[in-house]
Amino acid sequence: MNKGIYWLKAARLRTLPLSLSGIIVGNGLAYAAGNFRFSIFVLACLTTIVFQVLSNFANDYGDGVKGTDNDDRLGPERMLQAGLISKKAMKRGVQITALLGLLMSTWLVGLSFGEDQWIEILFFLGLGIASIVAAIKYTVGDTAYGYYALGDLFVFLFFGGVSVMGSFYLQTMYLDLSLVFPVISIGFLSVAVLNLNNMRDHENDAKMNKITLPVILGIQKAKYYHLFLIVGAFFSTLSHLYFYTPTGWGYAAILPFLVLAAHLVRVFTHQSPKAFDPELKVVALSTFFIALLWAVSQGI
Repeated sequence: MNKGIYWLKAARLRTLPLSLSGIIVGNGLAYAAGNFRFSIFVLACLTTIVFQVLSNFANDYGDGVKGTDNDDRLGPERMLQAGLISKKAMKRGVQITALLGLLMSTWLVGLSFGEDQWIEILFFLGLGIASIVAAIKYTVGDTAYGYYALGDLFVFLFFGGVSVMGSFYLQTMYLDLSLVFPVISIGFLSVAVLNLNNMRDHENDAKMNKITLPVILGIQKAKYYHLFLIVGAFFSTLSHLYFYTPTGWGYAAILPFLVLAAHLVRVFTHQSPKAFDPELKVVALSTFFIALLWAVSQGI
């Protein structure tokens, strides 16, 4: 098989819609505020895609080197684990993608700010570097935070806070209190995807000393944590639509939560960890469509 196919599999393209959700919402809100440049939106999307691919390569490498990816793992095949991409090649892929992410984020910052806005430039360049480090350190190295139950926190901060508020600021040059609701919604839904992933793999993770919240809580409490995330996201979305959406039809953004309600029933019914795997796609795509409808509800 062509090596390019293996790299596409390692990139895990199914994770990209979720990573774009916060960017879509942030730019939709910026459009509603009367500040929107299409070039910044496109470049922000491309930069986010590079960061997500970097994270996927790094996870393939980090879990593969540690042996966490093994025959007992229930998720999709990892390329390093399967021997389809060598450790040296995957490490090089991480390095090249990290460099590309740095270049893309620098381009985005340069396009967004003027030469006199050096404080903003330095701050957002710092955010770009922090995003690269966070993408790599989730599973790579002895102090990988994904092995110490910190993955949920970092996903919330970057997929919710940085993605929504950062993309909004790049367009408007200010922040608004109304952003709290979409930050919570997209952040909680993104964490829910990670929680499903960790519930699926909790038995193997426990054996390999990868400490995640499902490993700490146990599978039943992890399900209630999942319920909290989905319900919290629903009420945050509903609150923003109620207080800040200009038209009634904007409530269409909550329609995907009907799919998530059925998803919750299945989560509490499932007994086999492997049964959680198809649910990842349900939450990820629901989040993406919530983001699209949310952006449309702002007048796009």
